[in-house]
Amino acid sequence: MPCVQPDGTLSTTGRLMLSAVQTNSTVEDVATTTGMVLYRVRSVLRELIEAGFVVEANGRFSQTEQGAAKASKPG
Repeated sequence: MPCVQPDGTLSTTGRLMLSAVQTNSTVEDVATTTGMVLYRVRSVLRELIEAGFVVEANGRFSQTEQGAAKASKPG
């Protein structure tokens, strides 16, 4: 099940993951914060990157401005 819907809304998992990625988070940091297994964290992070909500640099993940705005919206 995708975490980013075609209309740009986030699933519960997508919202949880986006909230867990603050700045310079590793995959392991996100897995620990969310309680999710690494393979699922990697999969969701790829979706969030493709949607423009997260960026990756040197194995560390951060929210983009668009991601931060999406994470701060209720629901």
